[in-house]
Amino acid sequence: MNNSIIDIGVNLMHRSFHQDRDQVVARAAENNVTPLILTGTSLRNSEDAARYAGRYSGKLYSTAGVHPHDAKNCKEETIGKLRELAALRQVVAVGECGLDYNRDFSPRDVQRRWFEEQIRLALELDMPLFLHEREASGDFIGMLKEHKVQRAVVHCFTGTSSELKAYLEMGYHIGITGWICDERRGKHLRELVRIIPLDRLMIETDAPFLTPRDLPEKPADGRNEPALLPHILQTVAHCIGKPADEVAKATTQTTRDFFSI
Repeated sequence: MNNSIIDIGVNLMHRSFHQDRDQVVARAAENNVTPLILTGTSLRNSEDAARYAGRYSGKLYSTAGVHPHDAKNCKEETIGKLRELAALRQVVAVGECGLDYNRDFSPRDVQRRWFEEQIRLALELDMPLFLHEREASGDFIGMLKEHKVQRAVVHCFTGTSSELKAYLEMGYHIGITGWICDERRGKHLRELVRIIPLDRLMIETDAPFLTPRDLPEKPADGRNEPALLPHILQTVAHCIGKPADEVAKATTQTTRDFFSI
């Protein structure tokens, strides 16, 4: 593969990367995965991601937001602090935010309140949303339509055909992870990815999670990392019947345009 590719979803501030963060970034670059976008999942995590990304101008970017799992920890001042983070040049989206009714780590009404606050913040700042949804598509789509959100990427999409069609009709972009590399759980995704236009498609690892199940050589610690994104690219390209270089070039341009990087 001659083209560089962008990983739009890296949880680089996760504790599993504590000992070798710089080396993870270096390995990604060695595998033509650059830049990386670091995912903010809580206020503290977003602050740490922005601070770290600031050390790698043009090579790392980050998002600022509160994941629905962490919504229960939001306070009145949270949105103001996210607004301050969003003003930094390396912060390119509001999120990861949304709704998760699968695990309900935060009460659903609390999730909805803080999701709405972050939608309002993104609209106020004219920034894209980096979205999370799990088993909550009805409320999720309803809230996004109510606020007429136009610029959003549905991160780590694993949903149904009807959900995908709804997101595409709303003009949203779709993030595909190593879930597509799992012949058991990802079978439906291998079929659905074919209907995603290349100018709406992005790729991501969601590292350290979702390590591709079909890797020839699995990491000893089982940890996913951005250097493995080319494997996901190859699987996506195979599923949609296009050369990997073409998909790499298209998804990279789509990502740069969407995040303005």
